[in-house]
Amino acid sequence: MEQTLLHGCGTALVTPFLPDGGVDYTAYARLVDRQVRSGVHFLVPLATTGETPALSQEEKVEIYKVVKKHAGKLPLVPGVGVNCMADTLANIRLLEPFNPDAFLVVVPYYNKPTQRGQYEYFKAVAASTDVPIIVYNVPGRTGANMLPDTLISLANDVKNIVGVKEASGNYSQVSEIVRRAPEGFSVLSGDDDMTLAFMATGAHGVVSVASNIAPAEVVAMVEALMADDMPKARELHHKLFPLFKACFVESNPIPAKAALNILGEMYDTVRLPLANASQQTRDLMSKVLVDLWK
Repeated sequence: MEQTLLHGCGTALVTPFLPDGGVDYTAYARLVDRQVRSGVHFLVPLATTGETPALSQEEKVEIYKVVKKHAGKLPLVPGVGVNCMADTLANIRLLEPFNPDAFLVVVPYYNKPTQRGQYEYFKAVAASTDVPIIVYNVPGRTGANMLPDTLISLANDVKNIVGVKEASGNYSQVSEIVRRAPEGFSVLSGDDDMTLAFMATGAHGVVSVASNIAPAEVVAMVEALMADDMPKARELHHKLFPLFKACFVESNPIPAKAALNILGEMYDTVRLPLANASQQTRDLMSKVLVDLWK
């Protein structure tokens, strides 16, 4: 069987900020080092969890340099997609010189493209680069859901569209994709709490938010699933489930940054239009972390 380009646990990296709002590159390096030590299988910088719409082009380059320096041999899949074709291509040109392993490209948000529009957009993006493309379907944030027929057509028609991060939360939709996807096409859960169900059905891994906080534990769950050790995977899923849910009690990455701040890994600063976690969220995260490691 042809091996997928991406499989296992990939972390959608948060972007640490200093109290004055600048990027905390020291904390970023520390975050990546912790991911590497914990055995994650690939890294996803500059995506939704990284607050990328609030970053300048110069910051994106410096962040990617930090990730590349500290990631060792881990595959890197930076997010480049926005809702303007020209800007998506500009992001691709910005990072291509650093030889990423793939680009994560979100279904354009706010525009609410039709299925035909989605197909033509991704076909044009893929034609602009030789780098593999991972489609990111997250209708809860974009307002547009890529249906299985559209995705499978892209997978069959465009050689460098090689996978999907599926964050629709729709088990039936993901099951249809897994059933029909061509050999070697990576199907990745975009929701931590759906990883067990999706991988049990044949998905290849997860792009995780929770692994920013508990990388070793999320890796252990995913590796149990990859080894068909369902009892161990279920046990770890239930242990991690409160963390999975807590990461989304406010807009991602607000709760994740609160948790990392509680752990002493970074400031919990976010950039507007996001606001720092409420005290209620911090209290919840404190309890979840104590329970996770007690």
